[in-house]
Amino acid sequence: MKATPQTETQLLQYCEDIAGHSLAELADIAGIPVPKDLRKNKGWVGQLIEWHLGATAGSKPEQDFKHLGIELKTIPIDRLGKVLETTFVCSTPILQTTHLTWENSNIRNKLSKVLWLPVQGEREVPLAERIVGNGFLWTASTTQEQLMMQDWNELMEKIALGKIEQISARDGQVLQLRPKAANGSVVTDAYGEQGELIKVRPRGFYLKKVFTQDIINQQFHL
Repeated sequence: MKATPQTETQLLQYCEDIAGHSLAELADIAGIPVPKDLRKNKGWVGQLIEWHLGATAGSKPEQDFKHLGIELKTIPIDRLGKVLETTFVCSTPILQTTHLTWENSNIRNKLSKVLWLPVQGEREVPLAERIVGNGFLWTASTTQEQLMMQDWNELMEKIALGKIEQISARDGQVLQLRPKAANGSVVTDAYGEQGELIKVRPRGFYLKKVFTQDIINQQFHL
């Protein structure tokens, strides 16, 4: 694994080193086998990129480069720069929400500064042949932060009112709440509408494609 970058400049240099390379080339350097596809290896691309960039967090609920205050997000795009998937940010707190505000939330911490790394993601291109793009640092504009905060407040209010099962992926302008578990048998506690405890699937916060597309468009002048 690459040594942990000590500065933003060093981190961006690491990004430059892998830009333009195929996933097969990067996997070969890391000594990691390339899976046939991502169906059973959903986090594989992210883990490979983490190896090359010296990311430290793993699955811990903190930024990938905590000492730099930077979160890493790989983002699959097609050759025209179109974003192909929503972006998972972090797990959603469901029961412990009393003193939670947008300002002290994990999602805001994670998104305070992001290193976006575009990766070719068209299904028809074999995984091994997909190319890594140019990574860039992003901090939300005032407008972008307002949109995220508004959605977060509305979604968390519904959870607090016991309406978690009424939230669909269509809720929110830029943020989305979706089940986040390996399979449907994984459940956690939540409050129902009468204040009773109910069992629900764990949820995760995702950035909608319309939001990340805007970030990509601004960066690459698309």
